Amino acid sequence: MKILITGAAGFIGSHTAEYFAKLGHTVYGLDNFSSYYDISLKKMNAQDIVNQGVTLIEADLLDDLSTLLPKDIDYIFHFAAQPGISATTSLDEYVRNNIFATQHLLNWAINDAKNVKLFVNIATSSIYGKEATLPETALPEPISYYGTSKLAAEQLVLGEQRVGKIKACSLRLYSVYGPRERPEKLYTKLIKAIFEDTSFPLFKGSEKHSRSFTYVGDIVKGVAAVVGREDLVDGEIINIGSNIEYTTQDGINLVEEIIGKKALIEVTPPRPGDQLRTTALIDKAQELLNYMPTTSFKEGLQAQVAWYKEKFIK
Repeated sequence: MKILITGAAGFIGSHTAEYFAKLGHTVYGLDNFSSYYDISLKKMNAQDIVNQGVTLIEADLLDDLSTLLPKDIDYIFHFAAQPGISATTSLDEYVRNNIFATQHLLNWAINDAKNVKLFVNIATSSIYGKEATLPETALPEPISYYGTSKLAAEQLVLGEQRVGKIKACSLRLYSVYGPRERPEKLYTKLIKAIFEDTSFPLFKGSEKHSRSFTYVGDIVKGVAAVVGREDLVDGEIINIGSNIEYTTQDGINLVEEIIGKKALIEVTPPRPGDQLRTTALIDKAQELLNYMPTTSFKEGLQAQVAWYKEKFIK
Protein backbone atom coordinates (compact mmCIF):
# COMPACT_ATOMS: atom_id res chain seq x y z
CA MET A 1 0.00 0.00 0.00
CA LYS A 2 1.31 3.46 -0.93
CA ILE A 3 0.53 6.35 1.41
CA LEU A 4 1.17 10.08 1.06
CA ILE A 5 1.39 12.17 4.21
CA THR A 6 1.62 15.95 3.93
CA GLY A 7 3.23 17.85 6.79
CA ALA A 8 5.29 14.72 7.45
CA ALA A 9 8.06 16.52 9.35
CA GLY A 10 5.55 18.06 11.74
CA PHE A 11 4.30 16.81 15.07
CA ILE A 12 1.39 14.46 14.26
CA GLY A 13 2.32 13.94 10.63
CA SER A 14 5.71 12.49 11.55
CA HIS A 15 4.17 10.05 14.02
CA THR A 16 1.63 8.94 11.42
CA ALA A 17 4.30 8.47 8.75
CA GLU A 18 6.38 6.42 11.18
CA TYR A 19 3.36 4.31 12.16
CA PHE A 20 2.56 3.27 8.59
CA ALA A 21 6.22 2.70 7.71
CA LYS A 22 6.63 0.34 10.67
CA LEU A 23 3.66 -1.63 9.33
CA GLY A 24 5.60 -2.17 6.11
CA HIS A 25 3.73 0.25 3.83
CA THR A 26 5.44 2.48 1.27
CA VAL A 27 5.20 5.96 2.74
CA TYR A 28 5.92 9.27 1.02
CA GLY A 29 6.19 12.30 3.27
CA LEU A 30 5.93 15.83 1.93
CA ASP A 31 6.94 18.91 3.93
CA ASN A 32 7.98 22.44 3.02
CA PHE A 33 9.96 22.96 6.27
CA SER A 34 8.20 26.23 6.99
CA SER A 35 9.99 28.66 9.29
CA TYR A 36 6.91 28.96 11.54
CA TYR A 37 9.12 27.37 14.17
CA ASP A 38 12.75 26.24 14.37
CA ILE A 39 13.48 24.24 11.21
CA SER A 40 16.12 22.20 13.05
CA LEU A 41 13.32 20.60 15.08
CA LYS A 42 11.53 19.55 11.89
CA LYS A 43 14.81 18.22 10.51
CA MET A 44 15.10 16.12 13.67
CA ASN A 45 11.60 14.69 13.11
CA ALA A 46 12.40 14.16 9.43
CA GLN A 47 15.52 12.15 10.24
CA ASP A 48 13.50 9.95 12.61
CA ILE A 49 10.98 9.04 9.91
CA VAL A 50 13.60 8.62 7.17
CA ASN A 51 15.32 6.14 9.49
CA GLN A 52 12.06 4.17 9.45
CA GLY A 53 12.05 4.03 5.64
CA VAL A 54 9.84 7.01 4.77
CA THR A 55 10.68 8.73 1.47
CA LEU A 56 10.79 12.44 2.30
CA ILE A 57 10.04 15.07 -0.35
CA GLU A 58 10.88 18.67 0.50
CA ALA A 59 8.35 20.78 -1.39
CA ASP A 60 5.46 23.20 -0.97
CA LEU A 61 1.91 22.09 -1.68
CA LEU A 62 1.58 24.94 -4.17
CA ASP A 63 4.54 23.59 -6.21
CA ASP A 64 3.96 21.49 -9.33
CA LEU A 65 2.94 18.28 -7.60
CA SER A 66 2.64 16.35 -10.85
CA THR A 67 6.43 16.40 -11.15
CA LEU A 68 7.11 15.70 -7.47
CA LEU A 69 4.76 12.96 -6.32
CA PRO A 70 4.10 9.40 -7.48
CA LYS A 71 0.70 8.96 -9.10
CA ASP A 72 -0.07 5.47 -7.76
CA ILE A 73 -0.97 6.62 -4.25
CA ASP A 74 -3.65 4.66 -2.35
CA TYR A 75 -4.27 6.99 0.60
CA ILE A 76 -3.61 10.67 1.26
CA PHE A 77 -3.41 11.99 4.83
CA HIS A 78 -3.38 15.78 4.67
CA PHE A 79 -1.76 17.16 7.84
CA ALA A 80 0.09 20.12 6.29
CA ALA A 81 -1.32 23.46 7.46
CA GLN A 82 -0.59 26.86 8.88
CA PRO A 83 -1.02 25.81 12.50
CA GLY A 84 -2.00 27.41 15.74
CA ILE A 85 -3.70 30.53 17.01
CA SER A 86 -1.05 33.20 16.58
CA ALA A 87 -1.36 36.99 16.65
CA THR A 88 1.77 37.21 14.49
CA THR A 89 0.43 35.03 11.67
CA SER A 90 -1.44 36.98 9.01
CA LEU A 91 -4.77 36.03 7.48
CA ASP A 92 -2.96 35.75 4.13
CA GLU A 93 -0.74 32.98 5.52
CA TYR A 94 -3.71 31.01 6.83
CA VAL A 95 -5.52 31.40 3.51
CA ARG A 96 -2.48 30.42 1.44
CA ASN A 97 -1.41 27.42 3.52
CA ASN A 98 -4.77 26.06 4.64
CA ILE A 99 -7.15 26.91 1.80
CA PHE A 100 -5.22 27.37 -1.45
CA ALA A 101 -2.77 24.57 -0.60
CA THR A 102 -5.58 22.14 0.19
CA GLN A 103 -7.34 22.84 -3.11
CA HIS A 104 -4.08 22.44 -5.02
CA LEU A 105 -3.50 19.05 -3.40
CA LEU A 106 -7.08 18.05 -4.16
CA ASN A 107 -6.66 19.02 -7.81
CA TRP A 108 -3.57 16.81 -8.03
CA ALA A 109 -5.33 13.92 -6.28
CA ILE A 110 -8.31 14.10 -8.63
CA ASN A 111 -6.49 14.76 -11.90
CA ASP A 112 -3.18 12.92 -11.48
CA ALA A 113 -3.46 10.36 -8.69
CA LYS A 114 -6.66 8.85 -9.99
CA ASN A 115 -6.60 5.64 -7.95
CA VAL A 116 -6.77 7.26 -4.51
CA LYS A 117 -8.98 5.13 -2.27
CA LEU A 118 -9.47 7.88 0.33
CA PHE A 119 -8.42 11.49 0.90
CA VAL A 120 -8.19 12.05 4.66
CA ASN A 121 -8.36 15.70 5.65
CA ILE A 122 -6.93 16.46 9.09
CA ALA A 123 -9.05 19.13 10.74
CA THR A 124 -9.30 20.55 14.26
CA SER A 125 -11.67 21.07 17.15
CA SER A 126 -11.02 24.82 16.67
CA ILE A 127 -13.65 24.61 13.92
CA TYR A 128 -16.35 24.39 16.61
CA GLY A 129 -15.45 27.67 18.30
CA LYS A 130 -15.22 28.68 21.97
CA GLU A 131 -16.89 25.53 23.28
CA ALA A 132 -15.73 22.45 21.37
CA THR A 133 -18.04 20.09 23.23
CA LEU A 134 -20.31 19.23 20.31
CA PRO A 135 -21.18 16.41 17.92
CA GLU A 136 -20.05 16.54 14.30
CA THR A 137 -23.51 17.71 13.22
CA ALA A 138 -23.24 20.99 15.19
CA LEU A 139 -23.04 24.31 13.39
CA PRO A 140 -19.37 25.41 13.30
CA GLU A 141 -18.66 28.78 14.94
CA PRO A 142 -14.87 29.28 14.68
CA ILE A 143 -13.42 32.35 16.39
CA SER A 144 -9.90 32.42 14.94
CA TYR A 145 -8.27 32.68 11.53
CA TYR A 146 -6.95 29.18 12.14
CA GLY A 147 -10.34 27.63 12.88
CA THR A 148 -12.03 29.49 10.04
CA SER A 149 -9.42 28.56 7.44
CA LYS A 150 -9.42 24.92 8.55
CA LEU A 151 -13.21 24.84 8.22
CA ALA A 152 -12.86 26.20 4.69
CA ALA A 153 -10.27 23.55 3.87
CA GLU A 154 -12.52 20.83 5.25
CA GLN A 155 -15.43 22.00 3.10
CA LEU A 156 -13.24 22.13 -0.01
CA VAL A 157 -12.39 18.47 0.51
CA LEU A 158 -15.94 17.40 1.28
CA GLY A 159 -17.25 19.50 -1.60
CA GLU A 160 -15.21 17.44 -4.05
CA GLN A 161 -16.51 14.29 -2.34
CA ARG A 162 -20.13 15.43 -2.63
CA VAL A 163 -19.90 15.76 -6.40
CA GLY A 164 -18.31 12.33 -6.70
CA LYS A 165 -14.77 13.32 -7.68
CA ILE A 166 -13.01 11.58 -4.78
CA LYS A 167 -13.71 9.56 -1.65
CA ALA A 168 -12.87 11.69 1.36
CA CYS A 169 -13.45 12.26 5.06
CA SER A 170 -12.36 14.84 7.62
CA LEU A 171 -11.02 14.08 11.09
CA ARG A 172 -11.27 16.80 13.74
CA LEU A 173 -8.46 16.33 16.24
CA TYR A 174 -8.53 17.46 19.87
CA SER A 175 -5.64 18.98 21.88
CA VAL A 176 -2.89 16.58 20.87
CA TYR A 177 0.24 16.33 23.03
CA GLY A 178 3.24 14.02 23.31
CA PRO A 179 6.76 13.58 21.91
CA ARG A 180 7.63 16.02 19.07
CA GLU A 181 4.94 18.51 20.15
CA ARG A 182 5.66 21.90 18.57
CA PRO A 183 7.84 24.23 20.68
CA GLU A 184 5.16 26.91 21.09
CA LYS A 185 2.61 24.41 22.37
CA LEU A 186 1.76 24.11 26.04
CA TYR A 187 3.67 21.09 27.29
CA THR A 188 6.88 21.36 25.29
CA LYS A 189 7.11 25.00 26.36
CA LEU A 190 6.39 24.09 29.99
CA ILE A 191 8.88 21.21 30.11
CA LYS A 192 11.57 23.38 28.52
CA ALA A 193 10.96 26.20 31.00
CA ILE A 194 11.20 23.89 34.02
CA PHE A 195 14.43 22.24 32.87
CA GLU A 196 16.01 25.58 31.95
CA ASP A 197 14.80 27.47 35.05
CA THR A 198 13.12 30.11 32.91
CA SER A 199 9.68 31.63 33.30
CA PHE A 200 6.70 29.87 31.76
CA PRO A 201 4.21 32.32 30.16
CA LEU A 202 0.63 31.37 30.99
CA PHE A 203 -2.25 33.26 29.39
CA LYS A 204 -4.41 34.87 32.06
CA GLY A 205 -7.34 32.62 32.95
CA SER A 206 -6.11 29.73 30.82
CA GLU A 207 -5.26 27.60 33.84
CA LYS A 208 -9.03 27.08 34.17
CA HIS A 209 -9.52 26.14 30.51
CA SER A 210 -10.41 22.48 30.09
CA ARG A 211 -9.24 20.30 27.24
CA SER A 212 -9.61 16.82 25.81
CA PHE A 213 -5.84 16.39 25.98
CA THR A 214 -5.13 13.39 23.73
CA TYR A 215 -1.87 11.49 23.46
CA VAL A 216 -0.40 11.52 19.96
CA GLY A 217 -0.19 7.73 19.81
CA ASP A 218 -3.94 7.43 20.39
CA ILE A 219 -4.58 10.08 17.75
CA VAL A 220 -2.47 8.18 15.20
CA LYS A 221 -4.38 4.95 15.83
CA GLY A 222 -7.64 6.80 15.26
CA VAL A 223 -6.37 8.39 12.06
CA ALA A 224 -5.00 5.10 10.74
CA ALA A 225 -8.27 3.29 11.48
CA VAL A 226 -9.91 4.79 8.38
CA VAL A 227 -7.80 2.49 6.18
CA GLY A 228 -10.01 -0.30 4.87
CA ARG A 229 -13.14 1.56 5.96
CA GLU A 230 -13.43 3.84 2.91
CA ASP A 231 -17.12 3.13 2.33
CA LEU A 232 -17.99 3.67 6.00
CA VAL A 233 -16.19 7.00 6.37
CA ASP A 234 -16.71 8.48 2.89
CA GLY A 235 -18.21 11.95 3.28
CA GLU A 236 -18.02 11.86 7.07
CA ILE A 237 -16.68 14.31 9.65
CA ILE A 238 -15.35 12.44 12.69
CA ASN A 239 -14.06 13.71 16.05
CA ILE A 240 -10.82 12.05 17.20
CA GLY A 241 -9.72 12.74 20.75
CA SER A 242 -10.05 11.84 24.39
CA ASN A 243 -13.47 11.96 26.04
CA ILE A 244 -11.88 12.87 29.39
CA GLU A 245 -11.36 16.54 30.31
CA TYR A 246 -8.49 18.05 32.25
CA THR A 247 -7.74 21.69 33.01
CA THR A 248 -4.52 23.34 31.97
CA GLN A 249 -3.65 23.54 35.67
CA ASP A 250 -4.08 19.76 35.98
CA GLY A 251 -1.52 19.32 33.22
CA ILE A 252 0.91 21.78 34.79
CA ASN A 253 0.64 19.95 38.11
CA LEU A 254 1.35 16.59 36.47
CA VAL A 255 4.41 17.84 34.59
CA GLU A 256 5.77 19.38 37.80
CA GLU A 257 5.19 16.06 39.58
CA ILE A 258 6.91 14.03 36.82
CA ILE A 259 9.97 16.31 36.69
CA GLY A 260 10.00 16.91 40.44
CA LYS A 261 10.25 20.66 40.15
CA LYS A 262 7.90 23.65 40.11
CA ALA A 263 7.42 25.91 37.11
CA LEU A 264 8.10 29.64 37.34
CA ILE A 265 4.72 30.92 36.13
CA GLU A 266 4.49 34.32 34.42
CA VAL A 267 0.91 35.40 33.76
CA THR A 268 0.47 37.13 30.39
CA PRO A 269 -2.58 38.79 28.75
CA PRO A 270 -5.30 36.45 27.44
CA ARG A 271 -4.92 35.14 23.89
CA PRO A 272 -7.66 36.21 21.45
CA GLY A 273 -9.42 33.28 19.77
CA ASP A 274 -8.54 30.75 22.49
CA GLN A 275 -11.05 28.03 23.30
CA LEU A 276 -12.51 27.88 26.81
CA ARG A 277 -13.43 24.21 26.81
CA THR A 278 -13.04 21.18 24.57
CA THR A 279 -14.53 17.74 25.10
CA ALA A 280 -14.34 15.22 22.30
CA LEU A 281 -17.65 13.51 21.64
CA ILE A 282 -16.32 10.33 20.06
CA ASP A 283 -19.45 8.20 19.68
CA LYS A 284 -19.12 8.34 15.90
CA ALA A 285 -15.44 7.37 15.99
CA GLN A 286 -16.26 4.47 18.28
CA GLU A 287 -19.03 3.30 15.95
CA LEU A 288 -17.23 3.70 12.62
CA LEU A 289 -13.59 3.18 13.59
CA ASN A 290 -13.79 1.14 16.80
CA TYR A 291 -11.75 3.99 18.29
CA MET A 292 -10.97 4.39 21.98
CA PRO A 293 -7.92 6.20 23.41
CA THR A 294 -6.07 4.13 26.01
CA THR A 295 -3.12 6.27 27.16
CA SER A 296 -3.64 8.02 30.50
CA PHE A 297 -2.80 11.70 30.78
CA LYS A 298 0.08 10.97 33.15
CA GLU A 299 1.51 8.20 30.93
CA GLY A 300 1.43 10.51 27.92
CA LEU A 301 3.15 13.34 29.76
CA GLN A 302 5.77 10.96 31.12
CA ALA A 303 6.53 9.92 27.52
CA GLN A 304 6.79 13.56 26.46
CA VAL A 305 9.14 14.44 29.31
CA ALA A 306 11.29 11.37 28.49
CA TRP A 307 11.45 12.41 24.82
CA TYR A 308 12.45 15.96 25.74
CA LYS A 309 15.21 14.73 28.06
CA GLU A 310 16.54 12.36 25.38
CA LYS A 311 16.62 15.00 22.65
CA PHE A 312 17.51 18.20 24.51
CA ILE A 313 19.07 17.50 27.91
CA LYS A 314 22.80 16.86 27.58
